[in-house]
Amino acid sequence: MTNVEAVPQYQHRTVLLNEAIEALALTDGRRQGIYVDGTFGRGGHSRLILQQLGERGRLLAFDKDTYAIANAQSIADKRFEIVHDSFATLSDALAARGIGQLDGVLLDLGISSPQVDDAARGFSFRADGPLDMRMDTTRGMSAAEWLATETEKKIEKVIRDYGEERFAFQIAKAIVARRSVQPISSTRQLAEIVAGAVKTREKGKDPATRTFQAIRIFINQELEELEVVLAEAFRHLAPQGRLVVISFHSLEDRIVKQFMAGKAKVAQPDRRLPIRATDLPQPEMKLLGRIMPSDEEVAENPRARSAVMRVAERVSLQGVPA
Repeated sequence: MTNVEAVPQYQHRTVLLNEAIEALALTDGRRQGIYVDGTFGRGGHSRLILQQLGERGRLLAFDKDTYAIANAQSIADKRFEIVHDSFATLSDALAARGIGQLDGVLLDLGISSPQVDDAARGFSFRADGPLDMRMDTTRGMSAAEWLATETEKKIEKVIRDYGEERFAFQIAKAIVARRSVQPISSTRQLAEIVAGAVKTREKGKDPATRTFQAIRIFINQELEELEVVLAEAFRHLAPQGRLVVISFHSLEDRIVKQFMAGKAKVAQPDRRLPIRATDLPQPEMKLLGRIMPSDEEVAENPRARSAVMRVAERVSLQGVPA
């Protein structure tokens, strides 16, 4: 068990909870399968999966957050195991446990409400706290450490590419100018720097929103790890195995959409060649749809408004580990 402090009590509502579990299709013989919850968080999805899982079923969950790992210790179920690591280590974790095929993989991306609400984590500009932003506070470089040493050009690129911020140049320049006078160590300091550099902003959106998002994504390598886990999850999915991914912003959703679409697409052969229908290439995945939160869920939980869930099913036998 990982040694961690007591878990702070912040409210968290799991987005698309029932819809995600329904998408995994834990019916009939599939209840006895092996499933992965790639982002345990506060365990909403995992607990509901366990309620529907059969006695011989198995659930392996991942999370980098030490508070999430501590929370998972409350689940006393022999069918459940939590891994304190990124979901990008999926293949290594499965190999270490002798698991070849999976019946379903669920990924709930982004950050949870408790992470945002805890000022000590440094994810939010709404309350002052240390400028950390790491999902796993036991390893890696904090946002403050990165901003203190990175070049202006790289800071600009991160804010522009990961935050889709059109004022990235001005913000990076302001950050470098401020750090030459004093260290940037708190969320309030960074938010004030951004506010001074961003001259216009969409109505109702804080000027720091895109910059904080960009730095968080970069510090945690979220997009790179997403690309890795999508490929690894697909490789281990058994036939009829489901891949369910909940995204919260366009960069994530674009990666998921393109990955699933690519697996569902087949190369068209030359029509002039004498090829039998049975020899035609087959898609590796079947797209099962895109699901958005209901109006009722968004009204009860405004943070759900940007969520998009995509579901696909593996149909090809080729390349699945034994």
